[in-house]
Amino acid sequence: MADPQDDATVTPYALLGGDAALQALVARFYAVMDEDPTYAPIRRLHPPSLEGSADKLYRFLSGWLGGPPLYVQTYGPPMLRARHLPYPIGSLERDQWMACMRQAMADCAVPEPLAAALGEALSRTADWMRNKPGDLPRMSG
Repeated sequence: MADPQDDATVTPYALLGGDAALQALVARFYAVMDEDPTYAPIRRLHPPSLEGSADKLYRFLSGWLGGPPLYVQTYGPPMLRARHLPYPIGSLERDQWMACMRQAMADCAVPEPLAAALGEALSRTADWMRNKPGDLPRMSG
C-alpha cells in the first residue's frame, strides 16, 4: 500500500488531522501567547479577548492548509499584509509569533516533516508581515 504522504492530493490540512486538530493547534497557539510573559510584546498587539483572533486564524489556516476555505467564505480574500498594516510588526513580533506557533505545533504533536514544512511556510508569511520602518521585509528579485 502506498504511503498517503506520497499522494499529492493529501493536503496539509488532512495530514494535520483535519478540523479538530487545527482547532487544537490554534487554541494552543493563543494559549502559549497569552500565558507566557516572554510573548508580552506580541500579545499586546491583540485585543484583550483572543477569541476573535483565534477564530480568524483558524478560518485562515483551514483554507491555507487545503481544507475548507472558511476565511474567504466569511471575510473575502485574506490580504494578510494589508490587514496587518495597522499593527507595528517588526522582527521581534515576527519571531515571537513564530515561537508561539512552533511551541503550539510541538505541544500538539504535529508530525515531522509537516511541522518543518509548515514552520518554513509560516515563517515566510510572518516575515512578509513586518511593517516597522527600518525593519521591512526584503523584496526578492
